[in-house]
Amino acid sequence: MFCEVKVSLVIIGGWYQGCRVLDNVQLWNDMVEAEHAQTFRLRDSVPSSLDHWRGSSGRFRLDPYRSGDATVDLLFRKIGAHETLLDVGAGAGRLSLPLSLKCKEVTAVEPSPSMASALREDAAFHKISNVNLVEAEWENVCLDQKDVVLCAHVLYTVCDIEPFIRKLEAHARGQVWVILFREPPQQRVYALWERVHQEKRLSLPCLPQFEKVLEELAVKVNYYHICTQETMGFQSFEEAQNQLRRRLFLTEGSPKDRLLAQLLGDELHEIEEHLQLKGSRPLEPVLASWKPGSAL
Repeated sequence: MFCEVKVSLVIIGGWYQGCRVLDNVQLWNDMVEAEHAQTFRLRDSVPSSLDHWRGSSGRFRLDPYRSGDATVDLLFRKIGAHETLLDVGAGAGRLSLPLSLKCKEVTAVEPSPSMASALREDAAFHKISNVNLVEAEWENVCLDQKDVVLCAHVLYTVCDIEPFIRKLEAHARGQVWVILFREPPQQRVYALWERVHQEKRLSLPCLPQFEKVLEELAVKVNYYHICTQETMGFQSFEEAQNQLRRRLFLTEGSPKDRLLAQLLGDELHEIEEHLQLKGSRPLEPVLASWKPGSAL
């Protein structure tokens, strides 16, 4: 079993013994903490939901047998039929379920009750029996090593990045796979945030900051560029308002929520039978892959 080990280091004159203070690691942590603090300060005065994904998990439920998904196709080529996979932050099984069709076994770690429920239901519906679900925060689990550890689109909100990465490495016998976008996935709502909250949205860290973190941690990594993908659209004005209300942390019927409804009349436009926010840019996912213990 592999669990976190806390190590105390003494800083002397801005240096650890034998290595530099981790400036880029600290920058990552500071960006996440600043974004979270801004959210807490500007959100409508209602307690946050215990399940952030409640009401929206259905948007992430996809057919495990689908074709033409560039991310699934890439990972499918890289994983072996004899290998075991640990998917950290598996969500509704968007990657866990299709990859389970190729590899020996998948362990999916997912803390959101709604996401975990969706994954469990879809696995049962498609008669997939080699996926083990662990409903817990990654920081609180202790599991056996797997051949591959996957963490897709999770790190943006991790406020203590180094131990999170080291725990991924500790659980990987062969490879660690991390997938991130080049820009924060919520960049499309930043303009709306500024108009609703009257303050520029602070950005979460993403791939450029992650590259610097890995370099600073002396990780020898390979990057694989995945085909760009359009941001998710909305089926209706009501769905758009509900989803964006959650992204902007608004209470239904509040003054800011009423302002959002007014703004959406001009900000939404129809593209291929979906509604999309004006100015939305395609997302550019990248896979970072490395073997634990490999150093620059």
